[in-house]
Amino acid sequence: MTTDARFLPPSPFSRLVWTHAVSMCGDAAIAASLAGSLFFSSPADSSRGKVLLYLLVTMLPFAVVAPILGPALDHRRSGRRVILIGSMVGRAVLAVLMARWVSDPAPAGLLIYPLAFGILVLAKGYTVTKSALVPALVGREDQLVRANSRLAIISAIATTVGGGPAFLLQSLAGPAWSLRLAAVIFVAAAVLAVKVPRVRIARTAREEEIEEEELHQPSILLAGSAMAVIRGAVGFLAFFAAFSLKTDLFALGVAATMAIVGGFVGNVVGPWARRYLTIEQMMAAALLTSATVVLIAALVGSTVGFALASLIVAVGAASGRLAFDSLLQRDGPDAARGRAFARSETRFQVAWVVGALFGIVPFAEGVGLGALAVVLAVAGLSYVGARRSARSRPMRSTLRPPAVDRMVGHATDGVRRRVHDRRVSRRSRPTNRSRRPGPSRRDPPASGSSRP
Repeated sequence: MTTDARFLPPSPFSRLVWTHAVSMCGDAAIAASLAGSLFFSSPADSSRGKVLLYLLVTMLPFAVVAPILGPALDHRRSGRRVILIGSMVGRAVLAVLMARWVSDPAPAGLLIYPLAFGILVLAKGYTVTKSALVPALVGREDQLVRANSRLAIISAIATTVGGGPAFLLQSLAGPAWSLRLAAVIFVAAAVLAVKVPRVRIARTAREEEIEEEELHQPSILLAGSAMAVIRGAVGFLAFFAAFSLKTDLFALGVAATMAIVGGFVGNVVGPWARRYLTIEQMMAAALLTSATVVLIAALVGSTVGFALASLIVAVGAASGRLAFDSLLQRDGPDAARGRAFARSETRFQVAWVVGALFGIVPFAEGVGLGALAVVLAVAGLSYVGARRSARSRPMRSTLRPPAVDRMVGHATDGVRRRVHDRRVSRRSRPTNRSRRPGPSRRDPPASGSSRP
């Protein structure tokens, strides 16, 4: 049998990579089809109202993903693969329907909004499913950061590859044809998703009892809080820069370009940093390094300051996300991994929206960036201190204080001892009776009886 890599069948993870690449091309085609000025072409006051509506729409899909799709990933034996394929097919069907009504005026044209919402829900469901599949297809914990980095880089490349032709087709023939192109891409992604191996979840009774406790380990909770702060910083900086630089399109373009470059750099640097740092150290470095550079950006100000802040926050967000995904894939129970990723995605999206809400508040440039640096620094130092505190005591998988744990433990031991003593006393009674079937010679005679 040949050992040449060129003639070997694709690995399970490679099949997921190809599926992910084509799926991202389809998402980029959808975005290019609906491209347009959402809120920057109107006055600032009305722009902020449209931003609030946009932020609400971005949160709504997670109201479906967290309580519905998350458990579905875990309760079915092959639920993750089924949802992977279903998300592709569903987005293809919705893209075809959107192409039918995208150019129609109201009221028929309003149908594109619920259809676009359905595509957002399926896209978020796919993201959660993909993250839950990675550890089962990789197999080695030390390769998780590298695998997540590879998928993130593929996302950046595929977005450019898929968005370019779709935007050109939309400019030449209209959005209906670019949506049909997106539907064809999603059908191709569904065909590739069929080749992704099934992942069977083996769940014992004991694992079902402790899986929720494992999801509340200090390592997961602390990393989740740190990542939420980073996502909030990304949302804040994106909208703060957009409104602060609204009158300077060149500076806004530079800041946006630096954010894209920073995301790519963070995904490339992440695997290299993993060779020298633990996952927890990567998370702390993402917070503290971002805080330091954003503080410098606040002092510099203007175009250079926003470009520098956008670059470093994007690098920290990308590398921090690699660290968090790898940590959750490492410490989280496999049987509850779908729910874990759904909950974390919902939490991060809420943090992003909260940061964006602060970003639309009209601050001075130096004040806004300085406040962001302080928040990142406090979060980084708190994360480091909490990690050290967790290492100095036995790691617990519950959120109860140690005193309560001891009281519950003593009470449980007392109940077990009493139950054990009762069982022993019940077992000993029949044995004593069998040794003395009748009255003993030393026992006094019963009343009314006489000696022989």
